[in-house]
Amino acid sequence: MKASQQWLVLLTLLFTTTTSLAQVWKSDQGNGTYINPILHADYSDPDVCKAGNDFYMTASSFNCVPGLPILHSKDLVNWQLINYALPTLSYAEGFDKPQHGKGVWAPCIRYHNDEFYIYFPDPDHGIYMIKTKDPAGTWSEPVLVKGGKGLIDPSPLWDDDGKAYLTYAFAGSRAGIKSLLMVCSMNTDGTKTLGDDAIVFDGHNDHPTVEGPKFYKRNGYYYIFAPAGGVSTGWQLVLRSKNPFGPYENKVVMDQGSTIINGPHQGAWVELDNGEHWFLHFQDKDAYGRIVHLQPMAWRNDWPVIGADVKKSGKGEPVLKYKKPNVGKTHPPVVPPESDEFNTRTPGLQWQWHANPQAHWAYPVAEKGYLRIFSIPMPPDAKSFWDVPNLLLQKFPAPEFQATTNVTFVPRFEGEEAGLIVMGRDYARLAIKNKGGKLFIQLGICKNADKGAEEVVLAETPLNGNAFYLRVQVKEGGICTFRYSEDGKKFKPVGEAFKAREGVWVGAKVGLFCVREGITNDAGHMDVDWFRVESGN
Repeated sequence: MKASQQWLVLLTLLFTTTTSLAQVWKSDQGNGTYINPILHADYSDPDVCKAGNDFYMTASSFNCVPGLPILHSKDLVNWQLINYALPTLSYAEGFDKPQHGKGVWAPCIRYHNDEFYIYFPDPDHGIYMIKTKDPAGTWSEPVLVKGGKGLIDPSPLWDDDGKAYLTYAFAGSRAGIKSLLMVCSMNTDGTKTLGDDAIVFDGHNDHPTVEGPKFYKRNGYYYIFAPAGGVSTGWQLVLRSKNPFGPYENKVVMDQGSTIINGPHQGAWVELDNGEHWFLHFQDKDAYGRIVHLQPMAWRNDWPVIGADVKKSGKGEPVLKYKKPNVGKTHPPVVPPESDEFNTRTPGLQWQWHANPQAHWAYPVAEKGYLRIFSIPMPPDAKSFWDVPNLLLQKFPAPEFQATTNVTFVPRFEGEEAGLIVMGRDYARLAIKNKGGKLFIQLGICKNADKGAEEVVLAETPLNGNAFYLRVQVKEGGICTFRYSEDGKKFKPVGEAFKAREGVWVGAKVGLFCVREGITNDAGHMDVDWFRVESGN
């Protein structure tokens, strides 16, 4: 059976066994096996640590707020989103407006001396550290461990003798150099580096764009796991040495091989108490972002072998289906949240803003079960919604799904509008607009929004009343069709199909907006009764 046929069979199996609104993608097959990806959502640059019987994951969040998602698992397959480590991007200025591709890049999470640490880079400022005793609680304010433009992908290592080290890489777009891996010493608190930085690996000849290093120690060897060759076309490289500063040997331990899993890119090694070894990594899937896979891992002659070693060469390739990790007991399937009834004082954890939120943007009205989003003036220099900060968005959760929302729009001024949006370098939005005291449904599409292109309104239809159901259906490949209904039963198509496109280092997102033209001392609003995500088949 061809790899593409295997993938189709797995998708068919998945969708015929998934019925819950909250489970449009379910990796756990309920029979002791799982399918990849374990998360079909944009948790870019995932890193994982183990603490007792619990596993915690974090991922890049770039300009999205809140940042640094914290996910929890009991078995490495089923993950629940439980928190964000950065409530706002307040460690630096400028994030009150969209900063596409900037902000929080690839982080590293570690459990050390009964505390959880996250080291994260901002390529325009340097490497920061935060910590906590409780990953689901409040994290400390960021500490700048190493300032510098272009420093990315930090990973700490506390050695057996108490010494601490940090490995990191460079972003060519900021530093003007790349394909180099560095190691330096830190103080034992891990709050600052000590100035003995050394190049431990130069990938220019055989491993271009080497990046994303993760620092480990095993059997007297220091290991740096680092992908090379590019996000969508590369391979997993591992370095080893008897000294943290090298010299290092290197070996390719996993690549795409004969599979459909391109990349595969950076991730995390986890060892279980029973001696099993696992590796989590991401795959770049265009509009769906960087989705997360779980691979079995074994050690051979003190080198890791990740995935299935089909050719018995010591180099593996990704698996599509495998038996679940043996964690001693079976845990019920869980998935990150997707639908939201807005019945609590805070929106669901799936939601992130396009920039640091302001207090007047939105308020849950929990006692009545809706979210009120106020219309905010379009930024005066905005060329399109690419530049609008008050977009409330969530990740695409599956290859195929549909999102429906029930809204009531109460405009107060000419030009106010609200609705549903799919955001990326190209975007499309289904808007209810107030024009001349009447409401109209519009489909606006903007191609190359990231390059300053203007939006084009492709369809406009007058409406009755002010309560509506808005829907986007997403098919494989990110093909989106928009519909609306005035009664929640008969949905009418609007405009043409739209192909979703990724953002800057992130996948496409779907969500809500409410804006107005010009500045007044009052605002209309949109009340969102619910937002429901269902299987798209």
